[in-house]
Amino acid sequence: MKKIILGLCALTLLVIACQDDSNDSFIQEEFSQIEVDMSDFYVYTDDGISKSSNGANKDKCHSMQVLNRQLKENPGLEHKMYNIEKHTRQAIVFKGKPTKPGGGNGNGGGGGDPTPYEGTINIPVYIYVIYSNSQQNISSAQVNSQITVLNNDFNDTNYSDVPSEFQSVGADIDINFTLATIDRQQNSTSSWGTNNAVKSAYPAVTGHLTIWVANIGGGILGYAQFPGGTASTDGVVISPQYFGSTGYVSAPFDKGRTATHEVGHWLNLRHIWGDGRCKRDDFVADTPSSDGPNYGCPSYPTVNCRSNDMTMNYMDYTDDDCMNMFTAGQNDRMRAIFAAGGARENYVN
Repeated sequence: MKKIILGLCALTLLVIACQDDSNDSFIQEEFSQIEVDMSDFYVYTDDGISKSSNGANKDKCHSMQVLNRQLKENPGLEHKMYNIEKHTRQAIVFKGKPTKPGGGNGNGGGGGDPTPYEGTINIPVYIYVIYSNSQQNISSAQVNSQITVLNNDFNDTNYSDVPSEFQSVGADIDINFTLATIDRQQNSTSSWGTNNAVKSAYPAVTGHLTIWVANIGGGILGYAQFPGGTASTDGVVISPQYFGSTGYVSAPFDKGRTATHEVGHWLNLRHIWGDGRCKRDDFVADTPSSDGPNYGCPSYPTVNCRSNDMTMNYMDYTDDDCMNMFTAGQNDRMRAIFAAGGARENYVN
């Protein structure tokens, strides 16, 4: 009798497993057949678009310039980023579609469904503090203040502080950042530049968001690597005086928003103006078109490309005090890379 019962149990499990495999195959097949328009996709940008003759720190973020160089050095990177973008768009289109032949929706949260990942995402952070003098050897309190800012910005639920036309698109990204390690390294190099020399000296740590706090020089605040780049250089570099919200920080970039901006790039967001003129997009539907970055604390409305700029978005170039939102479209875009088959799915699986 026991043998019969065990046999029936095994048969039941086999049937369930086959049904699950069949459903997974259906989901993947349906997903792979989703057609998306890739005609607007771009990777190379005009470096001059991101510059302005107005104000200091005009080149505050060098992520796009670094990407241009990496594309020239690695001929296969453009194709890889194209595939990541296509998967991202397919995942967003697939969001909310039935994931079973009989109907019903997948939750996208660990079930293997290729929709933007749902549920809280927890990312461990490995921070290199690389210093040539005592000021650059920033305190643990300054490091922790930056982690706090990231968690606040990526878990914001109140958008009453933005213009009414943008309040409805504000989004809680639901990503938590946990400080795993502070790795202090003394080095005689006083200025590292943007050629990834600091990453060559201290490679990225697998399974972590790696942040190098090191003096970049040239008035540059930070730069990030987009999904798809080399693993050993994957992460974000930020100059120590623009990292965190207390200690050795320099106004007006002293509220930790440089890291929020650069982590946005690491999570596949482009600059909100698309690094081009009015017809060049950031691949997000609910951010207005613009033809260049904004600086300082612009008044509202600031009009470009026949629409009001979302100057308070973290992916613009405004002062830290004047940045305070991501959008629902940016949320979908970031979370799509954590979906099954996404560029950063290893962080949730």
